[in-house]
Formats: sequence, C-alpha cells, structure tokens
Amino acid sequence: MTNKRLRSGEAGFALVLTILVTLIVGSLVAAAVAIASNHMLVNQFYERQSDLETAADQGLEWARAKLNSDKTLYPASGYTTLENRAQVTDGAGQPVPGVFRSVYAGPSGVTSGQYGVFGTILAVVEDAGRGMVIRRSQVFQESFSKYAYFTDIEPSDISFGGGDQIFGPVHTNDYVKIYSSGATFHKLVRTAKTVTTPQYGTFKQGYEQNVAPIAMPATAELSKLQVQAAAGGTSFTGNTSGTTGEATTRIEFMAIDLNGDGDQSDDNEGFIRVYQSSNTAWLTGTSTTLTGLQQCGDYHSGVFVPAASHPSGGHNAATALSSTSRRCYLGGSDSITGAFRANDGTGQWLKYGGTVSPLLNARADREYLFPITRALNPNFKGVIYVSGKVVISGRIRGRVTVAASSDIIIGDDITYVTDPGAGTCVDILGIFSANDVIVANNFLNAPWRHSSATTTYRTYDDTRDEFIHGTVLALGNFFVKNHDSGSDDAEKCESTTWGRGCLYLTGGIIQKERGPVGTTGGTGYVKRYSYDTCGATNPPPYFPTTGYFAKGQYYNVDPMGFTVSSFFDLITPS
Repeated sequence: MTNKRLRSGEAGFALVLTILVTLIVGSLVAAAVAIASNHMLVNQFYERQSDLETAADQGLEWARAKLNSDKTLYPASGYTTLENRAQVTDGAGQPVPGVFRSVYAGPSGVTSGQYGVFGTILAVVEDAGRGMVIRRSQVFQESFSKYAYFTDIEPSDISFGGGDQIFGPVHTNDYVKIYSSGATFHKLVRTAKTVTTPQYGTFKQGYEQNVAPIAMPATAELSKLQVQAAAGGTSFTGNTSGTTGEATTRIEFMAIDLNGDGDQSDDNEGFIRVYQSSNTAWLTGTSTTLTGLQQCGDYHSGVFVPAASHPSGGHNAATALSSTSRRCYLGGSDSITGAFRANDGTGQWLKYGGTVSPLLNARADREYLFPITRALNPNFKGVIYVSGKVVISGRIRGRVTVAASSDIIIGDDITYVTDPGAGTCVDILGIFSANDVIVANNFLNAPWRHSSATTTYRTYDDTRDEFIHGTVLALGNFFVKNHDSGSDDAEKCESTTWGRGCLYLTGGIIQKERGPVGTTGGTGYVKRYSYDTCGATNPPPYFPTTGYFAKGQYYNVDPMGFTVSSFFDLITPS
C-alpha cells in the first residue's frame, strides 16, 4: 500500500465545508427551537384567549339569568353594572389567578318599546398580562304575542278537546286538562303545574311541567299606552255604559285606495273612524226586534231600505228581513243612509285633530279619518287608546295596538288587508283590555230572529262566520256573550251544522282565565284558531312583554379605546 498525503488546498476546503455544514445544521436546529418556542407561545396565547372568551360567555349567561330572576335590575335607560372586576372562578369554583370580569346591561336600539324591548349585555374580561376580551350579547324580552294560547287560570269545567288544533306556543300557570276527545299541540306546551291527562293529547314538540309561572301584565302598562296614543292623537274618552258586550264608542278600521292602483295595501292607506252614541243597542247592534230599525232592512235596486221604512217595494218589514238581500249594520254605518253622515241623529263621528291630507279631498268623511300610519300622521306611535269600553271592527292596514281601560268588544269581522298567512308582518293588531275581550252577541255575529213572532234564525251579515285577525290580551277573559243561548243549528261551520258557525281567529289568545266560546250542544261557535308567527317575530307596537329575556346574537367588541358609557351611547340612538 502506498500512503497518499492530502495537499494543503484540499485540507483547507474540507475544513471550510465542515464548518459550513456545522453552521447550517446549527441554524436549522436554532430555527426549529425558535419555531417550536413560537408555536408554544402562540398556543399559550390562544389558550389564554379562549379562557378569557369562555369567562366572558359565562358572564353573559349569568347576567341574563340574573335579569330574569330580578326584573328590577334592568334599567329604563343607560346601563347598570352587574359585576365590577369580579374574580373569575373555574368550574370547580376556584379563583382563576389574575383574571377579572365586569358585566354591564342596558337598553339598546330603539328603546321606546314600540318595536319590542331590546337590550345588550356586555362582559369585559381582563387578565394580569393586560389581555382583554369583550363580548356582547343582544337580548330581547319575549312579547306576550308570541303565544298562541296563554292563561293564568284554567276553569275546572273547560278543557281542551273535540279535536282542538293549537299551532303555536302554549303556556298556562294552571293545569293542562284534555278531554278524551283529544287535542293536538303543534308547538311546545309549558305549564307551571302538570298535564293531568297527557294520554289524550298529541304533543308535536313535547311539553314541560312545573316551569316558572309567568305573571300577567299589570294595569300600569295601559297608562304607558295611553301616553303613546295621546302623542299620536289617537286617545279617546269613552265610558262604561251599556250591558256586557255593549259600548258607546266604536272604532271602525278602514283601508282606502289613495293612489288609485286598485288595492289598499300601500303604506299610507290605513285609517280609523271613531263613532259615539249614547244608544248602546244602536251602536253595537243588539236590538231584539229588527222590524222597526233603521240599521236592518234589505236592498231595492241596489239601494238599502231600512226595515223602519217598509212597507216599500211591495213588501213589509217582516218580508224585507226575510229576503235574500237582507242585511244589518252597526250604528253609524254609511250603508244605513247610503252616504257618510257626520251626525246621523243618534250618534256622531269624531273629527281628526291633525292635518288632513290632500289625498283625501275627494272624500266626504276626510275630516273624520284618523291616519294610523306615520306617512300621514307623523306622530302616530302605533297605539289607539280608549278610556272605557269600545267596539271594534273593519279592515286593518298597518301595525297597531288597541288598548282600553275596560272591555273591548268585537262587533263584526276585524281582518288584515294583507293575508296573515303570507308571513310579511306588514299588518298586525294587538287587542289589550284591562277587563274582557268579548265577541258581541249581535245581529252581525249571530243568526237572529227578526221578531218574537218568528222562530226562524237568519244571517244578517255578509258572511255566516266570524273572522278575527290579531292577538288578544285580556286581563279578564276572552269569551262569547251568551255562548250557551240562541240557535244551535242555523249556521254551518264548514260542513258541521252549528249555532253561529265558525270563529276563525288568526293570532293568539292571552287571558287571565279561559272564557267560553261555545257548547257541545251546538250553541255559540266552533273554534278554528290559527297562529300568526308575526306575533313572535314582529309583535304589535308597545305590546306587553313577559319580562323574560331571550338570547339574541353574540358579537366580539374591539377593546381598542373601549369605554362602557361611549359604547352604550353608540348602540342607543338619541
């Protein structure tokens, strides 16, 4: 073997190469260590951030529960501090070192209550390293109009049954009782007591028992509504004269085609007229004998002729009230005289106190039309208030709550211009009575005998059924007057022979104690109730709420330059 000695140049190159390889490997190792270290820091940051967010979310739910348990904590304006740099604890109740939380709550958005009660809960969580997370939860008080059916008391002698179909949420502070004839509940049923006969019910979304009771609204809510109505020129003074189901004040809802486009669905086409008379039987249509009346009769060549004006056209009053063109009207109706009369000798229409729109110049009743939209009545708040009892009927274009310090009486059909089944929520009615909401027993709602000399019941309205669109809230009862008397077979409800036909109600019924509508013997009405989901999503203006705060959306808030006062100023318009 021959030993070969490396030349000096080759030895130097090997040394340099070795150094370079060492440096590269060292750099890679250092980079790997740095990346691993940075990754650990990033992970620690996100873990810490997640911990702070979790603490904030816990604070939001804690605050919502706190507000729901003590209604006095929620301020009417501004905000309240529910926690002030409180020590955050973990799931075991142990303090989380260096982590503190502050929680605030107050109204936000439009705070007048016209569109509901909306609020914000803010949770601000900080740690010792100056980390900060701010979370916002929108909350809203559930409106009573979310319920298809609500009662405080269920009478011992009334139960669900007969194939009842209830399509919206149900709550009662009493027992839920169901007859063996069965009932179907399409939404959740909640009771502060128990369901005594669940085997007779079909519960599509189940039922909850022994839940917290929900208090009915206080009468003080009505005072708030009166203030809003007065601002819009729609607060009226009535009285409590007349028997049950009668009144001296009547509100007629009207929809008028102002632009000649063939419909009454435009934003400015909703109105009311207000009629008053001391003759409650005339105004409400409850006279027992029709033959001598001005408000009942028949048509001759398209002209209404009152029974009191017969003999006419070859027959007497009795024959007129038996003819195929027979009709009756509520007192004050234009149809009685064939034209608008500001004072018909028995009662008078009230003048509107605001500016009359030129769009109404062609109408004889232009000075007596109260706009119920902001377009023609800028101060209208969506509320009509009557001190005393009031009869309501007509066609509604707009969003309105009718409130009264006494009974509200359904004198005839009251319906929306826009079909509630369309789900557009452009028309909605809340009916809020300090006492009872009553379906009148008059010659429009019930088949009638024109005199004591006949046993034949006849229909004197344009339809045999009654239609109510709206959510009823009665601090007393919702009931049909004389539900257990009158005919038991004069009008059909769909294919079923009955006394007064069907009572179609689309909306909801909230009442202190359930009132009667009909009997199994055929008197009164057959219930045909449907639920309007707009009551839950777009409640009537200023309609009372349950006081329960439900969850809305969650948001992260940028902590840069954050102050609580400026934030609430930002989300609450002046």
